[in-house]
Amino acid sequence: MKIELPPLPYGDTDLAPHISANTISFHYGKHHKTYVEKATDMVKGTDFADAELEDIVKATYGKADQKALFNNAAQAWNHSFYWKSLTPKGGAPSGKLLDRINTDFGELSKLKDALSKAAVTQFGSGWAWLVLDGGALKVVQTANADTPLATSATPLLTIDVWEHAYYLDHQNKRPAYVTAVIDNLINWEFAAENLG
Repeated sequence: MKIELPPLPYGDTDLAPHISANTISFHYGKHHKTYVEKATDMVKGTDFADAELEDIVKATYGKADQKALFNNAAQAWNHSFYWKSLTPKGGAPSGKLLDRINTDFGELSKLKDALSKAAVTQFGSGWAWLVLDGGALKVVQTANADTPLATSATPLLTIDVWEHAYYLDHQNKRPAYVTAVIDNLINWEFAAENLG
């Protein structure tokens, strides 16, 4: 995709009471929007001017002279992916995804525990991800703007654990936010689409 602020896949009140419209207003309407605007400004007049967002993230990853562009481009991508990782419908995984979860984690509850632990214990700002890596499902953490998109892993879903994702609703209780997301808002259909 191009560098853009895609529309949310649901209304700004649809994730309540777990994520409020107030949080959506700041998180999507200010934080995410700012990453998009900064990345757009930074690529003007460069070789990345017409590049896809994913290509910019991969090309700038680990390059000290491109760190600012990477941070903004990766955060634009991570946030777009995060919004799709959530759904007001909740639900449970099924089919091929559930089979893989059972094979690689033993059962869904163990995956949820691993995802929760990764999200809660991520030091400072960052992300918890379910990825397909080396033929197996894994849970990984990334700090700040880092993303498995820049590696050989395939991201399936993510939980944003930057403070702006939860502080207005849960203050310093990151575990309460993580539990609310995992128990009520994970978009397992999106994860299944990414698994292929």
